[in-house]
Amino acid sequence: MYFPSWMRQLYRGLSAQPAWASPRRSLVLSPHRRLPEFSSFIARTNTCGELRSSHLGQEVTLCGWIQYRRQNIFLVLRDFHGLVQIVIPQDESAASVKKILCEAPVESVVQVSGTVVARPPGQENPKMPTGEIEIKVKTAELLNSCKKLPFEIKDFVKKTEALRLQYRYLDLRSFQMQRNLRLRSQMVMRMREYLCNLHGFIDIETPTLFKKTPGGAKEFLVPSREPGKFYSLPQSPQQFKQLLMIGGFDRYFQVARCYRDEGSRPDRQPEFTQIDIEMSFVDQTGIQQLIEGLLQYSWPSDRGAVALPFPSMTFAEALATYGTDKPDTRFGMKIIDISNVFRNTEIGFLQDALSKPQGTVKAICVPGGAKYLKRKDIESIRKFAVDHFNQEVLPVFLKTSINWNSPVAELIMEEQRLEFIRLMQVQEDDVILLTAGEHQKACSLLGKLRLECADLLEKKGVVLRDPALFSFLWVVDFPLFLPKEDNPRELESAHHPFTAPHPSDIHLLYTEPEKVRSQHYDLVLNGSEIGGGSIRIHNAELQHYVLATLLKEDVKLLSHLLQALDYGAPPHGGIALGLDRLMCLVTGSPSIRDVIAFPKSFRGHDLMSSAPDCVPPEDLKPYHIQVSWPADSESEKNSLNLHQES
Repeated sequence: MYFPSWMRQLYRGLSAQPAWASPRRSLVLSPHRRLPEFSSFIARTNTCGELRSSHLGQEVTLCGWIQYRRQNIFLVLRDFHGLVQIVIPQDESAASVKKILCEAPVESVVQVSGTVVARPPGQENPKMPTGEIEIKVKTAELLNSCKKLPFEIKDFVKKTEALRLQYRYLDLRSFQMQRNLRLRSQMVMRMREYLCNLHGFIDIETPTLFKKTPGGAKEFLVPSREPGKFYSLPQSPQQFKQLLMIGGFDRYFQVARCYRDEGSRPDRQPEFTQIDIEMSFVDQTGIQQLIEGLLQYSWPSDRGAVALPFPSMTFAEALATYGTDKPDTRFGMKIIDISNVFRNTEIGFLQDALSKPQGTVKAICVPGGAKYLKRKDIESIRKFAVDHFNQEVLPVFLKTSINWNSPVAELIMEEQRLEFIRLMQVQEDDVILLTAGEHQKACSLLGKLRLECADLLEKKGVVLRDPALFSFLWVVDFPLFLPKEDNPRELESAHHPFTAPHPSDIHLLYTEPEKVRSQHYDLVLNGSEIGGGSIRIHNAELQHYVLATLLKEDVKLLSHLLQALDYGAPPHGGIALGLDRLMCLVTGSPSIRDVIAFPKSFRGHDLMSSAPDCVPPEDLKPYHIQVSWPADSESEKNSLNLHQES
């Protein structure tokens, strides 16, 4: 019997019996049951994708969908495991079987029984795993006929995302969605095995009906039948997992559903899934080593080996070198500080920038930019800088034949030019993008342009980011607090208010809290944040000070947690891996919606069921809620009223 490589690897891992398991109670992990029985408990004998030459002569019963039919002689039957060719009988004695298989529409569900035979010489199909055999059918049953489909179930047929989401149950039949979700299941299974069987973690479910808490992302509110009182859907199990540590469970994890009342993006959904982890008596290094081992253990073998340990970089270094706290380290184009080159410059805007506090001159080198970037590309880059950062970016070319839009080149003295070239390691066809201003703003701008230029070069055939390369990176030493955007004199948590300060910076909490580093750490993969965690504050007095004095939050909302911290809370820390985003990168999908069975649209809607939907006023009465309709929603309100009357 044939099984895919991922299934063989999974069950090889499961056959390793943990030390605490009794032989009498480890039947699932017994070597006699290493491989799954895909046809147990049901009528079929085999799956469509498993039959090979070794099955010749066997009588089999298969169930599946009709993929396509050719000349009423052959049809291809498909199930979750693969494809197999069926020979439609042509003799009169099998007329009823032929009628069923020839008249059933494509994507109808059928059950067939017959004999596994070899394909005639020269008719083998090496592209199909079952291409050496076919099924000579004896009996057939139409289990369910299929009406005309809104699109073909073929990966090469282009479909809009809206159509795919509207008919998601059909889109799920595609090879791509089947592969993505089965790989997701496999990786989660391996993660569970690693955490529970190898490292003694306990899987605990936490509530999804909670209360509104301060800080972080916006939360969904859920009405209760008590007037004016609401539940809140938690954006993460953060408080619960800390309470579990206080409860003495030592090592917890959960495949947790989380919610954020924010707009969707290609890498974000209103509801999403985390691999949520917390440990007692652990430090930052321990959490990082755990996650590195977890990913190495669960990583698909066909994606290459995961090399340990992952490199690490401070937040300050990431910002200064890549302009972001989630750098894509698969390619260069690093930000270079060239302030010293222009200390004595006569160029006005550079002088002006360097005369200010935190003023700096920075640049990135676009390799081969003179060959690949056109005038319109440079103009687009400059416009982006002005529109999004209110900052000027100047291109510098070495080629004398290209001088458009580069007035700064004429004002650079020869000595500055030579030092400039040395620092930037410029080749003749390269383009330098130069900007001047406050350090963080200049770095953030060039970080964005670095990615924009990478996109432009790759559209022109230059390979900068190898899609087969997985580049992990830890980013550490984040600031504990940031100035509020609407009121820079006040502080907000850079991540969440339960993050512990860096031990070396605790004294600054009471004098210069804006300078305090945190014990927070992010895991970055190919320029996307796939995980974040921290060592937590386990001292009630310190937690109260951070909440009440520094963040000016209402501590009554967290009185339960503060009280718990006072009852012998152990030092603890944890992390959450974004499962959807991780799987999106592993599978090479353009959006996390391609690795979620039933995702929301870009606007957070379920296009299949039309959720969210209106609720009749009588259904709202028990919750003491009345809808206040905006003026432009009168038509929707009238439509609801008409629907109720009918």
